[in-house]
Amino acid sequence: MSRSDRIAALKAAAAERVLVLDGSWGVMIQKYKLSEEDYRGTQFADHAMPQKGNNDLLILTRPDIITDLHDAYYGAGADISETNTFSSTSIGMADYGMESQVRALNLEAARLGRESADRWTAKEPHKPRFLAGSIGPLNRTLSISPDVNDPSARSVTFDEVYNAYREQVLALHEGGVDLFLVETIFDTLNAKAALKAILDLEDEGLEPLPIWISGTITDRSGRTLSGQTVEAFWNSVKHAKPFAVGFNCALGAELMRPHIAEISRLADTLVAAYPNAGLPNAFGEYDEEPHQTGHMLHEWAADGIVNILGGCCGTTPDHIRHVADAVRGMTPRVPPVRPTAMRLSGLEPFELS
Repeated sequence: MSRSDRIAALKAAAAERVLVLDGSWGVMIQKYKLSEEDYRGTQFADHAMPQKGNNDLLILTRPDIITDLHDAYYGAGADISETNTFSSTSIGMADYGMESQVRALNLEAARLGRESADRWTAKEPHKPRFLAGSIGPLNRTLSISPDVNDPSARSVTFDEVYNAYREQVLALHEGGVDLFLVETIFDTLNAKAALKAILDLEDEGLEPLPIWISGTITDRSGRTLSGQTVEAFWNSVKHAKPFAVGFNCALGAELMRPHIAEISRLADTLVAAYPNAGLPNAFGEYDEEPHQTGHMLHEWAADGIVNILGGCCGTTPDHIRHVADAVRGMTPRVPPVRPTAMRLSGLEPFELS
């Protein structure tokens, strides 16, 4: 099946049913209790900087783990799995001195995910599997000063962020992903640099891929870390004409629901959500059981506010299995048709009809 055929199949599936994304990668990788040597492998045994915790590097040093996790999530009922490239940019890899490996990380991650998706599609042709290229946030922000005494200070420029994302999206595209997932967005300006990098690929003649944009509402304030409300966030990114938009991380399903309901009211495209398994406990672990997650997300689907559901921090293949079972056969949300108006945003939305 060609990529254009897969994209058509993805859009057809989204029109027919609520799609299911995979769950957390970090919590599953932790279960392997890997050592520094596991992360380094033979390729980076002599690297000068510690690598333990550099989960993206496992793409190159322990590809067996990455393949196993794709297979576990597809086997649990996920329609879409993500590449293990959440931090695979030059800025993200700088903490480990691995900037030179960015292209290899993204290419190999896409290859591993593509092989798994194609294998599951061949096994269950009635349920094709898709691969999303994960494009995570950075550890530097364009909107917030790192210096409390100088609000204008920035640790990075827009061009630097754009170039970091461009290197990543080029390799993911070349590697064979079906769509781009710009996720866990806490700074919309960072996300806009990623979106420009993606949209520029189309301008340069590369095959356009669907874009999924997933922000993060950080707490009960109902705002992203950089201060935007749900509606202001949507107004800021809708120019990219995303295949899907929504939220992930920071909150469990119970606290995330009002924000998903709000984006569902506003967005004229698919709405996606993948909450954490509740809030972390005192030890930083997640206590929400798979059946609890499945029950809450079933209610979201029953109320017609979502098109794609999955899990973020703390969720496992068992959580995804319960979600897939809970939404099987349910009708996906129908995007609203909103009246034409000029809609702008800062921290708050502005509409002139």
